[in-house]
Amino acid sequence: MRLGLYLNLYGTPGERPLLADAVEQARLAEQAGFEWIVLGERHLHRPGYHEILTSLTWLAAKTERIGIATAGIVAPLYHPVVLAETLAHLDVLSGGRVTAGFVLGYRPEEFALYGVTQPERVARFEECLEIVTRLWTEDEVSYDGKFTSIREAYLSPRPLQSPRPRLWNGGRVSAVLERTARMCDGWTTSFNELDSDLPDKIAEYLSYPRGEGTLGAEVILCREGFCAPTSQDARQTLEEPLRDLYDAYTGWKRTSTDASRYTQGWDDIAARSLIGSPAECAERLAHYEEMGADGIILRIQPPGMPQADVLRSIEAFGELSN
Repeated sequence: MRLGLYLNLYGTPGERPLLADAVEQARLAEQAGFEWIVLGERHLHRPGYHEILTSLTWLAAKTERIGIATAGIVAPLYHPVVLAETLAHLDVLSGGRVTAGFVLGYRPEEFALYGVTQPERVARFEECLEIVTRLWTEDEVSYDGKFTSIREAYLSPRPLQSPRPRLWNGGRVSAVLERTARMCDGWTTSFNELDSDLPDKIAEYLSYPRGEGTLGAEVILCREGFCAPTSQDARQTLEEPLRDLYDAYTGWKRTSTDASRYTQGWDDIAARSLIGSPAECAERLAHYEEMGADGIILRIQPPGMPQADVLRSIEAFGELSN
């Protein structure tokens, strides 16, 4: 099973702009055999949050082999040409290690910050991904869209990967699953997607026709993860910082349909996660592989968890996957 490590980008004034903990985790994940380090995106986050694209560049420079992925970039907030150019150059600088994961976004504050209205987000998303994909794969692109018009545009250099970096898309409703099959190469779940819902959603995603030029149909599960000597040790280390994170999510996701899942108890959270002893985590990995997952992205460190605990868990998961 291919594993990804979702890095904690929460910053405090004392941490910025070093990202030292994330670099240490990324290097250890590389040594442990993880497939990707994975970054998310957030704006208007009062405690602090490191910007996604510059953080990816920094982490690419501090690692050698591990894939660098996003889950995900809020595509409607970006000018497509800027995004295509930046990610293409990052693929070149990293030696062809980029996987670009996107999401629609859900926070009204973020859309307002970028001058985007929420009803526009689907049209902007599709337009953005079409332009990005074409600029990555075509010698010259002209495009007249609702939000973007370009004439005889091209990228130089184009991405190092051929024919292009892989694209992921995250979301849970049928329209997102269809769009992912049509425009992208992999579907990423939410961290709070229920195990009971996954088989039907995976089957639905795989049932939709693949769009021309897509590169497959990966299923990538995002999961809370913590591996410790015993399940009691795992809960004792993880529960308080994870509960603090979920409490914060209830405010951030007040406009999202899944907000209620962040008020659930420990047993509900553990039932959709990889938390426990090595044997328990190995069993959960096998469970998700049988379900049809091609990879699992683990969020090991909620804000506030000590670095030493994170590093031990990364090593433990690395031993399970090798």
